[in-house]
Amino acid sequence: MKYSPRFRLFPTEEQRDAMDWQRDTVRQLYNHALREFNKIPEDAGTLRQRVWSIRDTLPALKDWWPDLNKVYSTVLQKAVERIRDNISNLGKLKANGYDVGSLNWKKPSEYRSFTYRQSGFELDTKSGPNGRGLLILKKLNGKTREIPVRLHRDLPAHEQIKEVTLKKEATGAWYVSFCIKTDAPPKPEDIDSENTVGLDLGVLNFVHDSDGRSVQRLDLSDDRERLEREQRSLSRKQHGSNNWEQQRQRVAEVHARMSNKKQDFKHKLAHFYTTEYDAVFVENLNVKGMLESPQNARNKAEVGWRDFRMILEHHGEKNGCHVVEVEPRGTTKECAECSVETQKPLWVREHSCPSCGFEVDRDWNAAFNIQQRGWNRLGVVHSEGTPAETATATDTLEVSASRVVETGSPCLNESATAGE
Repeated sequence: MKYSPRFRLFPTEEQRDAMDWQRDTVRQLYNHALREFNKIPEDAGTLRQRVWSIRDTLPALKDWWPDLNKVYSTVLQKAVERIRDNISNLGKLKANGYDVGSLNWKKPSEYRSFTYRQSGFELDTKSGPNGRGLLILKKLNGKTREIPVRLHRDLPAHEQIKEVTLKKEATGAWYVSFCIKTDAPPKPEDIDSENTVGLDLGVLNFVHDSDGRSVQRLDLSDDRERLEREQRSLSRKQHGSNNWEQQRQRVAEVHARMSNKKQDFKHKLAHFYTTEYDAVFVENLNVKGMLESPQNARNKAEVGWRDFRMILEHHGEKNGCHVVEVEPRGTTKECAECSVETQKPLWVREHSCPSCGFEVDRDWNAAFNIQQRGWNRLGVVHSEGTPAETATATDTLEVSASRVVETGSPCLNESATAGE
């Protein structure tokens, strides 16, 4: 599997100027290549052939564009090939029903990265103190540069680094991503039903699983209030002035901090579940339809269910765990004990079955049903009894989201007490 860990760069002022110069030069090359690409008729060849015909003109292009000689060759090639990647991605969106247009020229604020492929770079992990290293880049504005990088974690076992992508965020910070190929661990074939878990995704609580854990959602109210203050201050600045640019970076920093908190929270949850269990079952929610409804749309968008499912699948591949999506319809209404459906409004948070008398938290009941459907879809051999028969306790372990963010996923190891 392909894996792209990301690390923070700490360039000097001179190195920062060199990376900005190269980023802008590559952007201009992309715009030039896009103009030439649009001149080629569609019947002149496949998408790959048309893009490659432009890439082959790079040696001649350097004769009248001397600045290109200061940029490493694979960086220039990758910039031209980005046209093919972008058109392919637009085609995938169109196939999924989205209304897409055509590619446009990139403004300086829209083109934020450039990529070294196969060669032209070297990672020195032995220079500097612990947790630091040097990223050596050739022909960065014509010179070889050694840029300090913070290695907050070790790279997984790999044969070689395939690509190195440098990106400048809206905050002005630079990051590097190393594209490597690792061997994914095999997923277990014979799965014990006790080593599986069902996840019910919600708004009040981010996750409620079939083992009785209830993980609260992140509280970003303080960050949201600060974002509103910074945005109000930005609206009072003259657009394009130095004060406006400084305030724009402050707004971008608040956005980045909120995004980092949410990503860290989801990655730690996904890592815990995919390392603790052999199979994780999650409901395949229609997020697009839910966001289009008028009720509580901001909270639904901020939770990020689709993003969490993608992160869960990534960790499932990395940790050798089955991640299976199941149909969510009826999981809340259906009784996990006797399968009788009971209508209940959203404000009723307890499930009480009028048929069999089974009583449990509403979300816990849904998690039981998700686990049952996951067993049926994955073909897990289990007892004839329902999951609720082995976990009829009414106590639920509440896990604060701050505990997940600050101390990591090990705080989830404790599970709710189950009785019969």
